Amino acid sequence: MSEGNGNSNTPAEVMEPRFAPPPPPPPLPHGVRRTRRPLRWIPLLLFFLTVLSTMLIGTHYALAYDSNRAPFSPEDPIFPPVISEPALLLTGLPFSFTLLGILLAHELGHYFACRYYRISATLPYFIPFPSIIGTLGAFIRIRSPIVNRKALFDVGLSGPVVGFLFAVPALVIAVLFSKVVPGAQAESAINFGDPPLFHLLTAWLRPDVPEANLLLHPVGRAAWVGLFATALNLLPAGQLDGGHIVYALTSRHHRRISVLVALLIAPLGFFWAGWLLWAALLLLFGFRHPVLLDRYDRIDAKRRLWALAALVIFLLCFTPMPLSQQ
Repeated sequence: MSEGNGNSNTPAEVMEPRFAPPPPPPPLPHGVRRTRRPLRWIPLLLFFLTVLSTMLIGTHYALAYDSNRAPFSPEDPIFPPVISEPALLLTGLPFSFTLLGILLAHELGHYFACRYYRISATLPYFIPFPSIIGTLGAFIRIRSPIVNRKALFDVGLSGPVVGFLFAVPALVIAVLFSKVVPGAQAESAINFGDPPLFHLLTAWLRPDVPEANLLLHPVGRAAWVGLFATALNLLPAGQLDGGHIVYALTSRHHRRISVLVALLIAPLGFFWAGWLLWAALLLLFGFRHPVLLDRYDRIDAKRRLWALAALVIFLLCFTPMPLSQQ
């Protein structure tokens, strides 16, 4: 019975069955194992290591910029002496945070599109790598089938569009804050090929400065990497983002278009050897695409306009010779 003040005299042995824990799951058949949940600490560890690797190369960009020299000039070591001077790493934060912000925006675009369509996907995995950009990018794993063309189109498109929207303001800020240093680019051992978007922005924001005399701010170097990654992902081939878009639009011609793209980018290897690697990877992994559960729905007119927008983004970000040596 109740005492009138909210306390109850119900015996404990009566209350226990009402709040008993749920029964354990039934045993699986012999030889079948339960699927393990992904270890969440692995993406966090990879992200932390990628922050460090991008801060390290970002320090090089920052020191070169402060010295009024283009990066990778003969006077500057590629990896600064951060062991003896750890505080130098802080100068690499603008490059690191800008680049990782663009890459994270790209992958979260895919991730939340998957969540919208109830597609199982992992958190982003970043890949640290000691290179001139400090990383090999990021990716998510899609662990369940994609139902129809609309879902595939939206998942494939969302990443490049969101990443592009983050990269453009970063490039605008970098162009505005870049220095005018005559002949600075001529000292660099590595030249960065400028995408059309960079030419358009410099002509608009700094019309009185020749591009050869513009020393780009480190944030702009990070934006350059983001634009380059966007162009690579939008290649309409295989299971790249652009390949997903093509398959959603016309699955019947996906294989032909993928082969054509591989054949077109291979000759670009005369300008940059990396294109030969990309063509080889496309040929090696093949051009098959996972079959959709519902292949008979149609892409609406609005999404076809978005496909045209993706093509424009690709053309603004693409450069035949991303890197060259002097």
